[in-house]
Amino acid sequence: MPKKNKPTPKTKVKKSKAVKPKAKAHETASLREIHVHVLSDSTGETAHRIASAALSQFPSVKMVEHNWPLVRTPGQIEKMLSEAKQGHIVLATFADSGLEDAVKKKCLGRGILFFSVLQPLIKDLGDFLGVRGESLPGRQHMLDKEYFDRIEAIDFALHHDDGQKLAQLQDADIILVGVSRTSKTPTCVYLSHRGVRAANVPVVPGVPLPQELFSIKGPLIVGLTNDPERLAQIRTSRVQLMGGGGETYADVEQIKKEVLEAKRIFARENWPVIDVTRKSVEETAAVILQIYQNFKQKSDAGNV
Repeated sequence: MPKKNKPTPKTKVKKSKAVKPKAKAHETASLREIHVHVLSDSTGETAHRIASAALSQFPSVKMVEHNWPLVRTPGQIEKMLSEAKQGHIVLATFADSGLEDAVKKKCLGRGILFFSVLQPLIKDLGDFLGVRGESLPGRQHMLDKEYFDRIEAIDFALHHDDGQKLAQLQDADIILVGVSRTSKTPTCVYLSHRGVRAANVPVVPGVPLPQELFSIKGPLIVGLTNDPERLAQIRTSRVQLMGGGGETYADVEQIKKEVLEAKRIFARENWPVIDVTRKSVEETAAVILQIYQNFKQKSDAGNV
């Protein structure tokens, strides 16, 4: 029989994402380095995200991440363990509890710290529901209706960016409206990965918003705003990246007028407004999804 290809670790170094002042040279040199082996019988995305979230709480730590996806045989486990050393950390997401138990036993015997991400939750859920989990790796990545709905939502976001295809706005779940550089596009793309069909329309000085925006009834429309001073910084960086020009575009006084006019429109139309100043795309999207959930409940009850 032909030998199975053994997984090769994808190693990347990244600093925790905690927001802090820019480190000085001597501070950077003093960062503690931690090797984390992200081990999974599927893509490893879940364990990767958890490792990143957890290590971000330790700004003095630099994580060296070793990715081991699609580990499903004892031989692959041994390959991973040959790279893991005493003092390293193994973070695992296994649907197969037997395979995970084997990894855990070997790690503990070699002085390697082991964390299980999925199995404790699967066990507790099984106890609560009175049924056993099916132990199928990668089940969340199955090509089911939810998967294809998500792909369709991504395609929708890309084709309805920046006021494109206005005649199809009615087909959106959420429409974001805001002046330039208020994170409309990346927020729409993020929402699309959650299966939400999101479009966005820019507020441009001297250009009326399209009438389609005021006549549609189904989608939730959300206004995005930002602090003018912060917008001026972002736009100045954008102008410099594009090679100069656009002085009016990055002028703080002009931006103040744009933001004020946008807020007037939002208030007149009674659209919910989110200030994205210092918010990440993920944080903005989380607020939008919460608003959308309430909107859908009222809509389903016939109150919208």
